[in-house]
Order: sequence, then C-alpha cells, then structure tokens
Amino acid sequence: MRVLVVDDHPVVRFGLVGLLSRSFEVIEAATGEEAVPLASTVDVVLMDLQLGKGIDGVEATRQIRALPSPPQVVVLTTYDSDADIVRAVEAGAIGYLLKDCAPDELAEAVRTASTGQTVLSPDIASRLLRQVRGPAPKLSKREVQILENLAKGLSNREIAKALFISEATVKTHLVRIFAKLGVETRTAAVTTAVERKLIRL
Repeated sequence: MRVLVVDDHPVVRFGLVGLLSRSFEVIEAATGEEAVPLASTVDVVLMDLQLGKGIDGVEATRQIRALPSPPQVVVLTTYDSDADIVRAVEAGAIGYLLKDCAPDELAEAVRTASTGQTVLSPDIASRLLRQVRGPAPKLSKREVQILENLAKGLSNREIAKALFISEATVKTHLVRIFAKLGVETRTAAVTTAVERKLIRL
C-alpha cells in the first residue's frame, strides 16, 4: 500500500514518514499544490489542514477527491473544531484524526481508510456526538436509508449509486450517523441501529 503524507512542518513530516514506512511505502509533500498531482499514485493520503501559503488541506482534499481515480483522504491535524471537521468531511475526507493519536492507531486508520471505511479518533467522535446529540437523537430518513444499505454490506460507492447521491454525501451522512449513535465503526452502527429498532435486517 502506498501512502502520501502532506504536512508543511518538516519535523512532523519526517516523523510521520519514518513511522509509516515500517508498514507502507510512503511519499511526502509539503504543500497542497505538491500533494494533488502526487495523490493519483497512492492509496491513502494523510492530510494536514493548515499548510502555510497556498491552498489549505480542505481545498487540497477537494481537488484530490475530484481526480479520476482518487485515493482516500484522512485528515491528520491538531485542529478539532466542529467547523474544521465538517469542512473536511464535506470536501471528501473519509477520516479525521488528531496528531496525538497512538502510532498503532494511525497505522490501523490508514488500513481501514484504504478499504473505504470511515475512521474517526475517539475525541472527534465524542465531539461530534455532543454536537448532534439531543435528549433523544433521531435519524433522518436519508440516514436510515444509508444504514439499511450499510446493513446489506454495500460500500460507500454502492450506497451512493443506489440512492443517487455522491460518495462525499454518503461519507458526510456516515459521520453524522456515527456521532448520533455514539459509535466508531460501520459494524457498530448497524448493530446499534438494530438494537434500537431504527432499522430491520
């Protein structure tokens, strides 16, 4: 598997490349402009949000996901505001991790993202949960449809095709579903939804 690390801080970039090189083939970029053309040669991109001058991580993510055969993009940053998270997901990121995550967690997130599954650090999942969760969280009609298709084992792309929406929209809904249900994986989302009788298998 090939991974692209995008970060404007040389020390951080060097550390990430060294860490991930134990498990993957890794290349690097210091700016969003450098990252976009390189992205077509990798499976997963680890993207920082703030990249100094030029386009930021959100715009770079948007351009990468617009490529003909785009890799998955996981945001890896120190910024965890609600606005940053939503912007990144809407741009097409499949995951959002903070830089204080454990090395094993990062490597596993890369593997998970490469299969098209959403990855969120526990801190981010909790933040989203607090953001969207009311006294009795309810799923929208579209969220229920996505969960039902998820339960059938469909991929994000297959769900998007079945519901006539974009993959980015599916990912955005999944992030919100995870937050509402207080889960971190697709399997847990389906299990929790069935237990709460939100969907039927």
